[in-house]
Amino acid sequence: MPNPYLPNWEYIPDGEPRLFGNRLYIYGSHDNPASDHFCDYRLKAWSASVDNLSHWTCHGDIFRTRDTRDCPADTSWSHNLLYAPDVVEKDGRYYLYAYILNGKGCVAVADRPEGPFEILSTYQYHVPEEACDQGQFIDPGVLVDDDGKVYIYCGYTRSYMAQINEENMYEILDDTFQEHILPALPLEEPAGFFEACSPRKIGDTYYLIYSPNPGSRLAYATSRNPMGPFDYRGYIVDNSQSYPAGNNHGSLCQIKGQWYIFYHRMTNGTLMSRRGCVEKVTIMEDGSIPTVEMTSLGFEESLNPYEITPADIACYLTGGCMITEINIFTRVITNIKHQCVMGYKYFDFGECNTNHTMKFFASLRGCGCKARLRILLDDPERGKEIGSCPVDTDTQRVSATVQGTSGRHAIFLVAESAAEGCFAGMFQERNLFDLEKFVFVK
Repeated sequence: MPNPYLPNWEYIPDGEPRLFGNRLYIYGSHDNPASDHFCDYRLKAWSASVDNLSHWTCHGDIFRTRDTRDCPADTSWSHNLLYAPDVVEKDGRYYLYAYILNGKGCVAVADRPEGPFEILSTYQYHVPEEACDQGQFIDPGVLVDDDGKVYIYCGYTRSYMAQINEENMYEILDDTFQEHILPALPLEEPAGFFEACSPRKIGDTYYLIYSPNPGSRLAYATSRNPMGPFDYRGYIVDNSQSYPAGNNHGSLCQIKGQWYIFYHRMTNGTLMSRRGCVEKVTIMEDGSIPTVEMTSLGFEESLNPYEITPADIACYLTGGCMITEINIFTRVITNIKHQCVMGYKYFDFGECNTNHTMKFFASLRGCGCKARLRILLDDPERGKEIGSCPVDTDTQRVSATVQGTSGRHAIFLVAESAAEGCFAGMFQERNLFDLEKFVFVK
């Protein structure tokens, strides 16, 4: 399954990946298309077999702060927005840690990883009232250690952690609360902790994945002790690299021997309407994690250029173009102006006689401008151009004969205005066309 790895109409940001049995579960916030705010009032869960990460099962709403069409609210003390949850297993039961905007955070419990979850308690603690963001426990990340002890990490602009009573899973143990568990970062790196705590234990090392400030990155710090102190090690992925930037939140998960970083990307030209994405990562012998680039791959080894590629799996968008949802069936790249670039990494063209040619077809919607669509390999500026398509004012499909290509390549589609004359510059700020999908044909 390419990025985004869930069905393209589903918006699950802040994804916490958890392996329970032979299934991968994703717990996160829930955004909506065209939303003017982060998240909504319900949490959903999706899962897939580790043997088939292209087929996902939706488990529906698993927790809510307001009545829905099927179920009453799970919280009586707050009906505010739900953000960034986590779920862990302890002694055969599953505990959901919910962050409620401007409300006391809480814990719910279920007998199955997909729920249904029933409210257990708000957090119970004797730490200062202002600590842990007035009891919200923003972006809670929970770790069940090998010895059965349970720890919670949270915070917004300031990082907190504490130990949870493993007998009830909601009581913060006295004298375990800590503040500022992350050190100051090097001057050449982002300014410091922002949000999105997610703990993992790998071998005998404790990892804390989080979003630094500015928040487009997922950074990580490590310690030999779950209570810290944690040492900053670097960042894993940055969703502002040649893509509309915004916040980030996610974590690590190992699936059949391969490590992945789960994160999210923005759509609709806003910070909201975020969709979950994933990249393969490598954890080195010294515990470090080399930074990875954003791709369109998701769980795939490569994309097939001879199958239809939906435009909205682009991992590279510059010049102001953006992905937007027209309806649940249709998502396009819109606001495509002169010199906008749309990139896809990576296609495997296989073995091909490069002296031969291929056809390139694209489905798009002309917007009353004459334009062209250039097709480049590997680099958006200096890449080899293998062909280009003219786009007329009302075109719905374009095609071009392009040079045969073999091997593995990124594809960059560069839009250009084809207007000529002394007033041609007027058209360079116009939306030239909306891109829906494309395919290569031998």
